Amino acid sequence: MSILRVENIVSGYGSMEVLHGLSFEVDDGQIVSLLGPNGAGKTTTLRSIFGIVTPKEGKIFFQDQDINGYPPEKLARMGMCYVPQEENIFPSLTVRENLEMGAFIREDDIRQQMEEVFELFPDLTDRRNSKAGDLSGGMRQMLAIGRALMLQPKLLLLDEPSTGLAPMLVDSIFDRIEKLNEQGVTILLVEQNAPKAIKYSDKVYFIEGGEKKAEGTPQEIIKDEEIGKLYLGR
Repeated sequence: MSILRVENIVSGYGSMEVLHGLSFEVDDGQIVSLLGPNGAGKTTTLRSIFGIVTPKEGKIFFQDQDINGYPPEKLARMGMCYVPQEENIFPSLTVRENLEMGAFIREDDIRQQMEEVFELFPDLTDRRNSKAGDLSGGMRQMLAIGRALMLQPKLLLLDEPSTGLAPMLVDSIFDRIEKLNEQGVTILLVEQNAPKAIKYSDKVYFIEGGEKKAEGTPQEIIKDEEIGKLYLGR
């Protein structure tokens, strides 16, 4: 059963059209990767889904509800969260304050959820009172994901979570993503590290020039010679 369906969306910025009739879906409980070269439209896709950019054509369904035109705050209340690649934390606030800000629409007790975030990202535990701007790149990324988790999302949109990180930290981020998924969070992942993303995904879509070029399971994608040549450096 799909939690997210994107149907023939045309989207972009002003007169610049970036997506040209893009369609795909994400089943409940999956990790799905959206891959492709720089400028393919991956980030625009996430921004269109989360209501930051309004598609000119097409439809987007979240839990079978047409969400076209819904603002980000309404989508967050429905159970969707988006972690952008940049400017995804408040550097002048502490780690704890960032997590509290992540739960801004909740009116219940958030302490248990905060402790669960610290359990998932133990590196943040001893830094809970440190300014977020003083954290390393990897810890900032963990905090950004942790902020989104404070809303207990059903669907998490992640935009290039491993960008700029050392290989060891990339492994750590992906291990946490996998653990999140095992805990019941469905994940749509945009990622430049295609081999790593494919390894952790249930399904993979490749887009180029704002259009879908290929899709399949990791096993199907790995066996595809054309995809290997164009996207995986084979």
